[in-house]
Amino acid sequence: MEQITVKRGRGRPPKQLQKTPTGVGSTPSAPEFQKPNASNNNSVEGSPNGDIEMLESILPGMSSRRRGRPRKHPLENGSASGFDKPIGQENISGVDPKDLKKMKTERSLESPLRRSSRYTLSSPHSLSDVIRQNANADSVADDVKGSPFMNAVVKVFCVHTEPNFSLPWQRKRQFSSNSSGFIIDGRRVLTNAHSVEHHTQVKLKKRGSDTKYLATVLAIGTECDIAMLTVSDDEFWEGVSPVQFGALPTLQDAVTVVGYPIGGDTISVTSGVVSRIEVLSYVHGATELLGVQIDAAINAGNSGGPAFNDKGQCVGIAFQSLKHEDAENIGYVIPTPVITHFITDYERSGDYTGFLSAGFPILGIEWQKMENPDLRIAMGMLSTQKGVRVRRVEPTAPAAKFLRSSDILLSFDAIDIANDGTVPFRRGERIGFSYLVSKKYTGEHARVKILRESEYHEFDIELSTHKRLVPAHIKGKPPSYYIIAGFVFSALSVPYLRSEYGKDYDYDAPVKLLDKLLHSMARTEDEQLVVISQVLVADINIGYEDIVNTQVLAFNGVHVKNLRHLADMVENCEDEFLRFDLEYQQVVSFTPCSTIVVLATKKSKEATPDILATHCIPSAISDDLKTI
Repeated sequence: MEQITVKRGRGRPPKQLQKTPTGVGSTPSAPEFQKPNASNNNSVEGSPNGDIEMLESILPGMSSRRRGRPRKHPLENGSASGFDKPIGQENISGVDPKDLKKMKTERSLESPLRRSSRYTLSSPHSLSDVIRQNANADSVADDVKGSPFMNAVVKVFCVHTEPNFSLPWQRKRQFSSNSSGFIIDGRRVLTNAHSVEHHTQVKLKKRGSDTKYLATVLAIGTECDIAMLTVSDDEFWEGVSPVQFGALPTLQDAVTVVGYPIGGDTISVTSGVVSRIEVLSYVHGATELLGVQIDAAINAGNSGGPAFNDKGQCVGIAFQSLKHEDAENIGYVIPTPVITHFITDYERSGDYTGFLSAGFPILGIEWQKMENPDLRIAMGMLSTQKGVRVRRVEPTAPAAKFLRSSDILLSFDAIDIANDGTVPFRRGERIGFSYLVSKKYTGEHARVKILRESEYHEFDIELSTHKRLVPAHIKGKPPSYYIIAGFVFSALSVPYLRSEYGKDYDYDAPVKLLDKLLHSMARTEDEQLVVISQVLVADINIGYEDIVNTQVLAFNGVHVKNLRHLADMVENCEDEFLRFDLEYQQVVSFTPCSTIVVLATKKSKEATPDILATHCIPSAISDDLKTI
């Protein structure tokens, strides 16, 4: 997890006289992970996948940015607009009394139709009252706090104890974090998966209450970044109405994000509009699912909080934001179709994380756009045909039985796929065809139409979850390890790389390992990349001390399938020597090269107990491998 720098909030004076629209300028970087708020001094050290820096304080006398209308008359000194400021406070915001009077006059002369379209009143107790009856953002926040659905938003207190991948026989020092959540039907609470990752204790506190209730984690959906909790104490559920879900919003729909972000202890409300709806990268889950981009502020601690529409219905869960020097107020929420998919999966299996039948499936292919006309002709496509080219198929995916490289994927479940890989979404909108796949449930089938050597073929393909060669998560399990003669063997994963090389592991880790992470596919369901994590120095391993994070290719001439396979071969080895073939050259090379480690079998096994005692290691093998 990369380090998140939380930008100064609404009190920061604008950098320019006129705000630059989102998307103008250089291309922003990938969304950074929005993590829980810190519980102590507004910072977390060693928090899940990185550290959170403290939110900069808003200076006294600095006006807050108003939302909901463009600034027609930016002030020369760069301070915020002075709309609705009391007459006695003009100098605080830097607004001249004459300018203030002129701006208020122009505001009163604004088109009645334009005003009514933004601030129309509706029935009492609805969120539309809250959003539209006042132009002043402070008044909106005060009114929202009185809405009934606000009582369903809770504060989540979590104590985390992360695994120590460098010393896999122990865990890191525990730490605490704060985030948000909300109550739904069935005496359940939803929050983000990253908010309770590696949890040892979770507590919830309702709005206006001084009591923290112990919670139980029912399910964690890593790929969709959603977790489900419950509380056994009946008192927690008294006087609270569960949040109801609304439909997927449309562009420019008003949304209000509620939660407990950094900067204070009480509940916080920020408002904005839907800016974009598309398939986007879920940083925590390393997946691509439907997501909604909004311009409401989402800061550390907002994670897991609901986003409401103007009817008071939940239309998403805040989970990540984009922090970039050329972007402001770009936040992302998990939309209701993804939330519903998670809940349905849990209700079907009873334990989302424990069954292969749960999760978001994939088709299991890599594909190429077919926008070039010469490419389409070369692949035997007619001018009326559209589709994408299959580059390669995951060997472990069910699609490997039907699809081949250079097949042209024409349609998915009778929906035609365009040359750029998109399909019709809603009126005037298109979206990546992976959205159609993610709507399915693991184990369901899809009808796929392809073009192969100018001939049509249709297949009924089962959809399954993604089997990664380098897993993005270990899903709460302690890391596996095996030790012989001071050599510590581990299975490679993204958390392992992050632990070893920090938040910039994708730049600092060995190129060979990154190449495997990004481009290699698992050939079998149980395949792992086994690495020598480190060498615990002893007389038996003289000369090998500098070997670190190097992949093990083979043992005594036999290809290593996974860590269990390696441990089994070493423990049952009766040869005179233990020989490990390593991919030692850590750069991509077209010439196969390796180095070898040779140890005397009997001496190695005799030296291992003393090495373990020296380093206070309880066992030479992790618990999950002790069945060998």
